[in-house]
Amino acid sequence: MTRQHKFTLASLLVPMALGLLTATPVQAADKPKSQVMKYEEAERLVKAHLDTFDDLDYNVFTNQKWTELHRSHAKDILVHWPDGHTTKGIEKHIQDLSDMFVYAPDTRIKVHTVKLGQGEWTAVIGVMEGTFSQPMPIGEGKTIAPTGKAYKIGMATIGHWTKEGVMDEEYLFWDNQTFMKQIGLAQ
Repeated sequence: MTRQHKFTLASLLVPMALGLLTATPVQAADKPKSQVMKYEEAERLVKAHLDTFDDLDYNVFTNQKWTELHRSHAKDILVHWPDGHTTKGIEKHIQDLSDMFVYAPDTRIKVHTVKLGQGEWTAVIGVMEGTFSQPMPIGEGKTIAPTGKAYKIGMATIGHWTKEGVMDEEYLFWDNQTFMKQIGLAQ
Protein backbone atom coordinates (compact mmCIF):
# COMPACT_ATOMS: atom_id res chain seq x y z
CA MET A 1 0.00 0.00 0.00
CA THR A 2 1.24 3.40 -0.81
CA ARG A 3 1.11 6.25 1.56
CA GLN A 4 -1.45 7.99 -0.58
CA HIS A 5 -3.65 4.88 -0.50
CA LYS A 6 -3.44 4.74 3.30
CA PHE A 7 -4.39 8.40 3.45
CA THR A 8 -7.39 7.79 1.21
CA LEU A 9 -8.53 4.84 3.31
CA ALA A 10 -8.01 6.84 6.49
CA SER A 11 -9.84 9.75 4.94
CA LEU A 12 -12.81 7.45 4.41
CA LEU A 13 -12.68 5.77 7.83
CA VAL A 14 -12.18 8.88 9.93
CA PRO A 15 -15.29 10.70 8.67
CA MET A 16 -17.30 7.50 9.08
CA ALA A 17 -16.07 7.14 12.63
CA LEU A 18 -16.72 10.79 13.33
CA GLY A 19 -20.11 10.48 11.69
CA LEU A 20 -21.00 7.68 14.05
CA LEU A 21 -19.67 9.63 16.98
CA THR A 22 -21.59 12.75 16.06
CA ALA A 23 -24.78 10.87 15.13
CA THR A 24 -24.93 9.06 18.46
CA PRO A 25 -24.86 12.22 20.62
CA VAL A 26 -27.45 13.89 18.40
CA GLN A 27 -29.77 10.89 18.73
CA ALA A 28 -29.03 10.70 22.46
CA ALA A 29 -29.69 14.43 22.75
CA ASP A 30 -33.11 13.96 21.15
CA LYS A 31 -34.07 11.43 23.81
CA PRO A 32 -33.31 13.74 26.78
CA LYS A 33 -35.15 16.58 24.99
CA SER A 34 -38.18 14.34 24.73
CA GLN A 35 -37.84 13.35 28.37
CA VAL A 36 -37.41 16.98 29.38
CA MET A 37 -40.53 17.92 27.42
CA LYS A 38 -42.50 15.13 29.12
CA TYR A 39 -41.19 16.25 32.52
CA GLU A 40 -42.05 19.89 31.83
CA GLU A 41 -45.58 18.93 30.70
CA ALA A 42 -46.07 16.78 33.82
CA GLU A 43 -44.86 19.65 36.02
CA ARG A 44 -47.18 22.08 34.23
CA LEU A 45 -50.11 19.74 34.81
CA VAL A 46 -49.28 19.30 38.51
CA LYS A 47 -48.97 23.09 38.91
CA ALA A 48 -52.36 23.58 37.22
CA HIS A 49 -53.95 21.01 39.55
CA LEU A 50 -52.37 22.65 42.61
CA ASP A 51 -53.57 26.08 41.45
CA THR A 52 -57.07 24.59 41.13
CA PHE A 53 -56.69 23.16 44.63
CA ASP A 54 -55.79 26.61 45.99
CA ASP A 55 -58.89 28.08 44.36
CA LEU A 56 -60.98 25.17 45.63
CA ASP A 57 -60.01 25.72 49.27
CA TYR A 58 -59.39 29.47 49.42
CA ASN A 59 -62.35 30.52 47.29
CA VAL A 60 -64.93 27.78 46.58
CA PHE A 61 -64.87 25.99 49.98
CA THR A 62 -64.26 29.04 52.16
CA ASN A 63 -66.97 31.08 50.43
CA GLN A 64 -69.35 28.13 49.99
CA LYS A 65 -69.52 28.54 46.21
CA TRP A 66 -70.91 25.04 45.74
CA THR A 67 -72.04 25.68 42.17
CA GLU A 68 -68.34 26.02 41.27
CA LEU A 69 -67.24 22.72 42.81
CA HIS A 70 -67.63 20.96 39.45
CA ARG A 71 -64.54 22.84 38.22
CA SER A 72 -62.40 20.64 40.48
CA HIS A 73 -64.59 17.60 41.19
CA ALA A 74 -65.99 14.93 38.86
CA LYS A 75 -69.73 14.31 38.99
CA ASP A 76 -69.12 10.82 40.44
CA ILE A 77 -66.28 11.76 42.81
CA LEU A 78 -65.40 9.27 45.54
CA VAL A 79 -64.54 11.08 48.80
CA HIS A 80 -62.79 9.47 51.78
CA TRP A 81 -63.53 11.36 55.02
CA PRO A 82 -61.35 11.58 58.16
CA ASP A 83 -63.81 9.47 60.18
CA GLY A 84 -63.44 6.58 57.72
CA HIS A 85 -66.69 6.84 55.75
CA THR A 86 -66.77 7.40 52.01
CA THR A 87 -69.27 9.12 49.78
CA LYS A 88 -69.92 8.96 46.06
CA GLY A 89 -71.08 11.83 43.90
CA ILE A 90 -70.64 15.58 43.87
CA GLU A 91 -74.14 16.32 45.25
CA LYS A 92 -73.47 14.25 48.39
CA HIS A 93 -70.05 15.87 48.75
CA ILE A 94 -71.61 19.35 48.52
CA GLN A 95 -74.15 18.41 51.20
CA ASP A 96 -71.43 17.11 53.53
CA LEU A 97 -69.30 20.22 53.01
CA SER A 98 -72.32 22.47 53.55
CA ASP A 99 -73.06 20.69 56.83
CA MET A 100 -69.69 21.85 58.20
CA PHE A 101 -70.81 25.47 57.87
CA VAL A 102 -74.07 24.99 59.83
CA TYR A 103 -72.34 25.05 63.24
CA ALA A 104 -69.23 27.00 62.14
CA PRO A 105 -70.32 29.49 59.43
CA ASP A 106 -66.87 31.08 59.39
CA THR A 107 -65.09 27.83 58.44
CA ARG A 108 -62.23 28.57 56.09
CA ILE A 109 -58.98 27.37 54.58
CA LYS A 110 -56.68 30.24 53.65
CA VAL A 111 -53.27 28.59 53.54
CA HIS A 112 -51.62 25.51 52.11
CA THR A 113 -48.28 25.14 53.87
CA VAL A 114 -47.23 22.22 51.67
CA LYS A 115 -48.21 21.55 48.06
CA LEU A 116 -46.84 18.68 46.03
CA GLY A 117 -47.78 16.38 43.25
CA GLN A 118 -46.66 13.79 40.79
CA GLY A 119 -48.48 12.60 37.72
CA GLU A 120 -52.21 12.30 38.38
CA TRP A 121 -51.88 12.93 42.14
CA THR A 122 -51.61 16.08 44.22
CA ALA A 123 -51.50 16.67 47.95
CA VAL A 124 -51.85 19.77 50.06
CA ILE A 125 -51.40 20.34 53.77
CA GLY A 126 -53.10 23.38 55.17
CA VAL A 127 -54.97 24.91 58.08
CA MET A 128 -58.73 24.79 58.53
CA GLU A 129 -60.23 27.12 61.07
CA GLY A 130 -63.55 28.47 62.26
CA THR A 131 -65.72 29.03 65.34
CA PHE A 132 -68.38 26.74 66.84
CA SER A 133 -70.93 29.56 66.98
CA GLN A 134 -74.20 27.87 65.92
CA PRO A 135 -76.06 24.75 67.12
CA MET A 136 -74.54 21.53 65.77
CA PRO A 137 -77.13 19.07 64.39
CA ILE A 138 -76.54 15.49 65.60
CA GLY A 139 -79.58 13.80 64.08
CA GLU A 140 -83.21 13.17 64.97
CA GLY A 141 -83.78 16.92 65.40
CA LYS A 142 -81.23 17.17 68.22
CA THR A 143 -78.39 19.67 68.43
CA ILE A 144 -75.38 20.48 70.55
CA ALA A 145 -75.33 24.05 71.84
CA PRO A 146 -72.48 26.16 70.49
CA THR A 147 -69.51 26.74 72.77
CA GLY A 148 -68.26 29.84 70.97
CA LYS A 149 -64.80 28.27 70.83
CA ALA A 150 -62.57 28.63 67.81
CA TYR A 151 -60.69 25.81 66.16
CA LYS A 152 -57.56 25.78 64.07
CA ILE A 153 -56.49 22.35 62.86
CA GLY A 154 -54.09 20.92 60.34
CA MET A 155 -55.71 19.31 57.34
CA ALA A 156 -54.49 17.44 54.31
CA THR A 157 -56.17 16.58 51.04
CA ILE A 158 -54.89 14.12 48.47
CA GLY A 159 -56.55 14.17 45.09
CA HIS A 160 -56.47 11.96 42.01
CA TRP A 161 -56.98 13.95 38.81
CA THR A 162 -58.49 12.80 35.54
CA LYS A 163 -57.44 13.81 32.04
CA GLU A 164 -60.46 16.14 32.08
CA GLY A 165 -58.75 18.16 34.86
CA VAL A 166 -61.05 17.23 37.75
CA MET A 167 -60.62 14.95 40.75
CA ASP A 168 -62.40 11.62 40.65
CA GLU A 169 -61.15 10.63 44.10
CA GLU A 170 -60.32 12.74 47.14
CA TYR A 171 -58.89 11.83 50.53
CA LEU A 172 -59.56 14.29 53.39
CA PHE A 173 -57.50 14.17 56.59
CA TRP A 174 -57.66 16.04 59.88
CA ASP A 175 -57.59 15.02 63.51
CA ASN A 176 -61.20 14.84 64.71
CA GLN A 177 -60.11 14.43 68.36
CA THR A 178 -58.12 17.67 68.21
CA PHE A 179 -61.08 19.36 66.52
CA MET A 180 -63.50 18.20 69.24
CA LYS A 181 -61.12 19.34 71.98
CA GLN A 182 -60.69 22.77 70.46
CA ILE A 183 -64.44 23.38 70.14
CA GLY A 184 -64.98 22.24 73.72
CA LEU A 185 -66.69 18.88 73.11
CA ALA A 186 -63.86 16.61 74.30
CA GLN A 187 -61.01 16.66 76.76
